[in-house]
Amino acid sequence: MAVLEVRNLRVEIPTEDGVVQAVRNVSFSVRPGTLFGIAGESGSGKSVLTQSIMGLTPAAEVSGEALFEGRNLVGMPQSEMRKLRGGKIAMVFQDPLSSLHPYFTIGAQIAEALHFHEKISPAQARARVIEMLSKVGIPDPAARVDDYPHQFSGGMRQRVMIAMALVLKPALVIADEPTTALDVTVQAQIIELLDSMRRELGTTIILITHDLGLLSNVADDVMIMYAGNRMEYGPADRILRSPAHPYTTGLCRSSPANYEPGAKLAPIKGRPPSLLATPRGCVFAPRCSEATPQCASAPPPLRVFDDGVESLCWLEAAPAGAKPVNAAPDFAAKAKPEKVAEVRNLHLTYDVGGFFGERRKLDVLKGIDLTVWRGETLGLVGESGCGKSTLARAIAGLTPTTSGSIELLGRDVGALTPSEWRAMRRQVQVVFQDPYGSLNPRRRVGSIIGDPFRLHGVASGEERKARVRTLMEMVGLNPEHYNRFPAEFSGGQRQRIGIARALALNPSLIICDEPVSALDVSIQAQVLNLLRELQQELGLTYLFISHDLSVVRHLCDRIAVMQAGRIVELAESEALFRNPANDYTRVLLNASHVPPKLSPAVGRKLLETREITR
Repeated sequence: MAVLEVRNLRVEIPTEDGVVQAVRNVSFSVRPGTLFGIAGESGSGKSVLTQSIMGLTPAAEVSGEALFEGRNLVGMPQSEMRKLRGGKIAMVFQDPLSSLHPYFTIGAQIAEALHFHEKISPAQARARVIEMLSKVGIPDPAARVDDYPHQFSGGMRQRVMIAMALVLKPALVIADEPTTALDVTVQAQIIELLDSMRRELGTTIILITHDLGLLSNVADDVMIMYAGNRMEYGPADRILRSPAHPYTTGLCRSSPANYEPGAKLAPIKGRPPSLLATPRGCVFAPRCSEATPQCASAPPPLRVFDDGVESLCWLEAAPAGAKPVNAAPDFAAKAKPEKVAEVRNLHLTYDVGGFFGERRKLDVLKGIDLTVWRGETLGLVGESGCGKSTLARAIAGLTPTTSGSIELLGRDVGALTPSEWRAMRRQVQVVFQDPYGSLNPRRRVGSIIGDPFRLHGVASGEERKARVRTLMEMVGLNPEHYNRFPAEFSGGQRQRIGIARALALNPSLIICDEPVSALDVSIQAQVLNLLRELQQELGLTYLFISHDLSVVRHLCDRIAVMQAGRIVELAESEALFRNPANDYTRVLLNASHVPPKLSPAVGRKLLETREITR
C-alpha cells in the first residue's frame, strides 16, 4: 500500500491577471520507505504541488485526491491538518535561515513541535531534542541546543531543519530543495543523513530538486514536471539514463556532464508557457525538437512502457540521446602572454570576539599564491568557509588584506593612490551569486546596467542609454525592457542583467561568484553558454567560483582547490579530474553527484496508451 496516493490533483491560484493553473491533473504514488524525486524547471509546479498536499496554499483552489494512510488531505479541515503536519507529515524547506526564527534558540523551536503534538515535560522535550540533534550530526548537541540559528553554518542549519522534521518520527518527509547552494561535501552529508534516517526510522522521503545528478544517485522513483503537468514518471534509473519524453531528454542534455569540456551546451529553447491559458495540444510542443503538427493540435495520451516508465507524449519511441554539440577546444595549447592578476603570499586575519567574550585571531587566508592569465577561466572550488569568496573579494578590492600582495595588470594595488585605485576598479568586475539580491529592486534595469558608466564618467545621456541597450542585446535581453524593474525578470534573466553590468567597462577580469548555483539546469546551460560566447567574442578572463564540479570541469581551463584558507591543488581541469594529487580533492570529487550519461534507446516496449482526463 502506498504511503501517499495522489489522483488527478489540480491547483488553481486566482491572481489579478487571471487564474494560474499551477498543477494540472497530476497523479502519482509514493511507496513506503522509498525516496521519491520530483524534478523540473523553475515554475513547473513542484513546490506548489507538495505545499497544496500539506494544506499550505490557503489562497488556492485545490481539487482531486491526496490519500495519506487512507485519508484524503484535499479539503481536510485545518484543525485536522495541523495534527498531521509535523506528527505524520513533515517538511524541510529550501532556505533554513528564513525558516528558523532568529529570536528563539534552535532547541526551543524543535521542542515546540513536541509540546504541540505530545504531552511531555520540558526536561523530556529537551532530552529528545538533544538526542535528535546528535542523530543528525550536530557536534556537542547538549551545548549547542541553546544556540541561535545565526550561530550555525548553512549545512548545520539544514541539519537543524531535518532534526525538526524528524523529531516526531513522521511517516513522510517532504524535502524542498534541501541542498541548493550547498557545497558538494555538505550536500553529500545532507543526502546521506536523509538516507540514513530513512533506513533507521522507516521514513518515506519526497525530494524536490533541479539537480538531476543528485536524483540519479539517491532516488527510487522520479516524476518530471513541466508547466504544472506530469510529463514522465517511473523508476529513476530508467528515466534519467534513457528518458522517454523529449522534455526529460532536454533537461539531461542541458547538463555539462553530457558534454566534452568546453563544448557548447544545448539548453531547452524558449521559455516555459504562461500558466494562465490552457494549451490546445501538448504544453511542451512550442519548445520540443521532436514536435509534429499533431502535438500542437491535440492533447497527448499517456504512454505506458514495459519498464515501468509512463510518458505524456505522442512519441512511441524514446528521443535520441545527447551527444556533444561541438568538439572541445584545446585549452592546454592556449598561449599565456599576460598576467591579469597575481596573488603572492596573501594573508587575511580577522579579530573576533570581544565585549563579554575573549578576543582571538581568525586566519581566513593563509599564504595564497595564484596567477590568472589573460583569456583563461580559472575555477576556484572548495567547501563553504574555505575562503573562496573572501579571496575573490580581496582581488576585487572589496576586502582589505593583512599581508602579501595583489597585482592587477602588473601593478601592485597596495601601492596605488585612491584615484589610481578608482581607475583600476574598472578592470575588475564581479557577477554575484544572487542576482536578485545584488540588484536594487527600486531601480530600473537600464539605470542599474548604466551605473558603471555614470560612476566612472564614461558616458551620459543618450550615449549611455545606447550603450546600455547594446549590452542588453549582447547578453540576450530585450532592449525594449530598459525601463522594467528586476522583479519583472526571471532568475536567468536577472543573472544576465548582472553580467551586462559587469561587462559595461570592458574589464580585464570578471569574477563570477557562484553565478549559476540557484538556477535550474536548462537556464544554467544558457548562462554558461553566454559566458563562453562572451569570452570568445571579447577576450574576457574569468575567475569562476562554484561548488558544482561538473560546471567547473566544463567551463574552466584550470582549477584551484581551496581548503581552510589554503590552495591545496592547482592543475589543468582534465588533469585534476582524471588524476587528483591531493586527498582533499579526491574527497570533493567523490562527494559530487554527477548526472549519468544519456544512453541510447533501451528497447522498452509500449504496453498501452491511455486517454487521460483533462
